[in-house]
Amino acid sequence: MARSLCPGAWLRKPYYLQARFSYVRMKYLFFSWLAVFVGSWIIYVQYSTYTELCRGKDCKKIICDKYKTGVIDGPACNSLCVTETLYFGKCLSTKPNNQMYLGIWDNLPGVVKCQMEQALHLDFGTELEPRKEIVLFDKPTRGTTVQKFKEMVYSLFKAKLGDQGNLSELVNLILTVADGDKDGQVSLGEAKSAWALLQLNEFLLMVILQDKEHTPKLMGFCGDLYVMESVEYTSLYGISLPWVIELFIPSGFRRSMDQLFTPSWPRKAKIAIGLLEFVEDVFHGPYGNFLMCDTSARNLGYNDKYDLKMVDMRKIVPETNLKELIKDRHCDYNFKKLATFKEQF
Repeated sequence: MARSLCPGAWLRKPYYLQARFSYVRMKYLFFSWLAVFVGSWIIYVQYSTYTELCRGKDCKKIICDKYKTGVIDGPACNSLCVTETLYFGKCLSTKPNNQMYLGIWDNLPGVVKCQMEQALHLDFGTELEPRKEIVLFDKPTRGTTVQKFKEMVYSLFKAKLGDQGNLSELVNLILTVADGDKDGQVSLGEAKSAWALLQLNEFLLMVILQDKEHTPKLMGFCGDLYVMESVEYTSLYGISLPWVIELFIPSGFRRSMDQLFTPSWPRKAKIAIGLLEFVEDVFHGPYGNFLMCDTSARNLGYNDKYDLKMVDMRKIVPETNLKELIKDRHCDYNFKKLATFKEQF
């Protein structure tokens, strides 16, 4: 009788092990499937965001089609469309209509910016440069003389900057910049490119402050695409990591990493002094005052000598132009209540 119980116990043990093994396998398969699903979803979202924001091929095609048909011209056109020595690198775009890439032009690093769409309304949360022309590069028209073009530019500056006494000097400076091939004459294609670029606050500011150390230098343009000097460090503090790694780093450890890679206090002071000097340049500039509508740190950077360099100046607008834009707008918030609220704290 005792002998007959032993085989039964021996048979039940493998069954238990088999059931346990099946449970572990099912658990492993479930979590593997879940990891693949979540990973695929993250990759899909990132890819969709990338394809929506990064449209460098479309931008290049539009610009090169206009250049090859003789509509526009500029110092960067041949390198972009013919010799292809102007490359689009890492995508830095944050909005689909404002394309921004790290680039290389004849072995020199730079930042390539291109405008993709017209903004038909003014939204202070997204866009401070409304482009009201439905047809790109429609001005100046064929037959426009240089004198007439100068009058057009002067009228534009008067509307943007106010009635400054030295606007004629700025007009001559713009004609010098527009003469991309330096032959002493501004062609119709160069004039169309210059007129499109003058609608952009950042381009205008780069021309006005081209001799200031905190403003990136303009390297070239083609249509409303322009190449500017790159900035070595585009983050005032911390370290940039791939988004995949960011997902697995705890916020506390991330803050510790940012503190570890932050410049020392003397270098911070030098960057801060550079920011004050830049504010002085734009607020008391030679052609009127400019206002910084976005003071976020992501718009600031510095070079290897810890001199401040502006990364993005699209939200720096002429004071006169801003007043004109907002004078008929409805106020959606009571700033007196905001001031009272701040005083309570």
